Order: sequence, then C-alpha cells, then structure tokens
Amino acid sequence: MFEQSQIQEFKEAFGCIDQDRDGVIKKQDLKETYGQLGKLNVKDEELDEMLNEGKGPINFTVFLTLFGEKLNGTDPEDTILAAFKLFDPNGTGFVNKEEFRRLLMNQADKFTAEEADQAFALAPIDPTGNIDYKSLCYTITHGDEKEES
Repeated sequence: MFEQSQIQEFKEAFGCIDQDRDGVIKKQDLKETYGQLGKLNVKDEELDEMLNEGKGPINFTVFLTLFGEKLNGTDPEDTILAAFKLFDPNGTGFVNKEEFRRLLMNQADKFTAEEADQAFALAPIDPTGNIDYKSLCYTITHGDEKEES
C-alpha cells in the first residue's frame, strides 16, 4: 500500500502526535498536538470523532491503515475537474476565488471562514483573484511538489 519512505514519514508523524510516547494516540495527545499548532479550542466531540475512526486504540498500524483508507478515498482527478467545471461555464479553467468562497460558505456543508482559507492555501490564484482549478485538481490528486522537495 505504501512505499518504505512513506511509512517512515507516517512513523515520524505518528511520533509527533503521540505526545506521551506510549504507542497509542489518545484524546490528550490530539489536544496537545492541536495546541502546538495554535488551535486551542478543539471540541471534545471533534476529537472523539477522530478517535472513533480507529474503532479501537490507535496504534501505528491502525494509524497507517486509516491514512491508507483516506488517501485511497480521494476522488479521481477527472471527477474533481468535472465538479469545478460546473462553476466555469465558459471553460476558461478558472473560477473566481471570492465567488467560490461565497459558495463554499453558503451551500451544502457550509465552510467556516477558516475552513475556506485552508481550502485556498494550496490553490494557485492569479493576480486577478481567479483559481486555476486544473492545477489545484492535480495538487489534490498527486500532492504538492513544494511539500515533496
């Protein structure tokens, strides 16, 4: 499922999250990790939801399995492109960031302002405020080249 180098990266990530180094990620580990990242007001329900995805104690094997399921669950690039094309009736390959932000915050799952900002963090945005969604789709499905170097 993963290459050896990927497994090593996951092992390092697991070690960063497993704050008390007992080999199992627990709620307190997640709280401390979020705190180190500057997010101090994480709801217990949110943490419980994360932990419940493991259907038991989250040791490294479970952690790796969860990531495998999540990574393999990414929609194919053409599916994501088709979704963006709905917002690009002229077929330019771009969608307006502010208009798309408004849609994200007012439709379906309704993103918060912070979630919308996170969604745009990797988005290639031109000087006129348009998102190059073809490049964004590639990044979503293949990873960010800047992160890998």
